[in-house]
Amino acid sequence: MSSLGERSPGDPIRIELTKWGERPHWRFDGVWLGRDEQGEWLGFPHGTYHSRPGAELISDADCVTLIPDDGHWLATFHAPGIWCDLYVDVCAPATWDADVLRSVDLDLDVIRMAPQAPDELSAHFVLTTDWGEVFIDDEDEFLEHQVTYGYPADVIAAARASADEVKVAVESGAAPYDGSHLRWLDRLAHAQG
Repeated sequence: MSSLGERSPGDPIRIELTKWGERPHWRFDGVWLGRDEQGEWLGFPHGTYHSRPGAELISDADCVTLIPDDGHWLATFHAPGIWCDLYVDVCAPATWDADVLRSVDLDLDVIRMAPQAPDELSAHFVLTTDWGEVFIDDEDEFLEHQVTYGYPADVIAAARASADEVKVAVESGAAPYDGSHLRWLDRLAHAQG
């Protein structure tokens, strides 16, 4: 990923995703939280407005997104309270355009369902090895779009390899899928006051 300029924690940022062929996809605002050995972390508080052609939503939980220094994915970790705790978009490597992060979504997603936790724990950040089911989603969309939009062979191969590698890493609990996102969720919560 290429980065322009220096950022400070709390600086506003925007994510603008497209689908192949410059077709608009999700757009939403957040804040830059910082950087660690995994890459850059962005924060999106609950109540963040997301829009794309034909759809909009307001997030039900805080979340943080990791932009790896080298990878065909963006990993979004959700605070407890929604159906999944991890949603990884397989995409072209992300690039910064001033304060706007841009990437091309390549359909495949690696999802880890939220663990089943007792109600009294669900409002707290709990590090657990009892993660929910992990699976790759939108395989049918990926196959269809390869033909419809003419994905190049190298893009298809990179997306497929990325989805498979991320799934294995998530299932094994390798970093950053080992709970290391919790400090960034905590940082986002404290930044909101």
